[in-house]
Amino acid sequence: MGAVRPHLWFHDRAGDAAAFYAATIPNTSITSIVTAPPGIPDVDEGATFIVELQLDGMPATFLNAGPSFTLDEAFSFYLTCDGQEEVDHYWEALAADGGQTSQCGWLRDRFGVSWQVVPRQLDDVMSRPDKAGVARATAALMQMTKIDVATLEAAYSGELAST
Repeated sequence: MGAVRPHLWFHDRAGDAAAFYAATIPNTSITSIVTAPPGIPDVDEGATFIVELQLDGMPATFLNAGPSFTLDEAFSFYLTCDGQEEVDHYWEALAADGGQTSQCGWLRDRFGVSWQVVPRQLDDVMSRPDKAGVARATAALMQMTKIDVATLEAAYSGELAST
């Protein structure tokens, strides 16, 4: 049986993205880099063409292949964090140097890759039995960019005024 893994198309920064992730995400390493042979459209001969990596242990392929296709939010990496400190750390690292933040823990990094930076506590809060509390937490979540665990908990328990 074959292996399933993400394959991301970059204009020309696959190597930079892979190196950044290897330095930022634990258990991530570049396993091979293939340079472009002659005749690849939109890629200079000898330039980085294919980058194979383990992204938090998951095999992934990054391809430099020019501007024909672009990355968008229809695909994202879901980064589960152990608490607010990790959320803050990865949020800042991934949004740095030109990244763009969005709603509910989503952001696009400087390479155009979308991420959801999510604390484990979100799943816990959303699976609790008090449906009114879950609704309050969901309403609070919808107002956030970076997810804030304390605010989710306060909303769930009714300690946060509705917006």
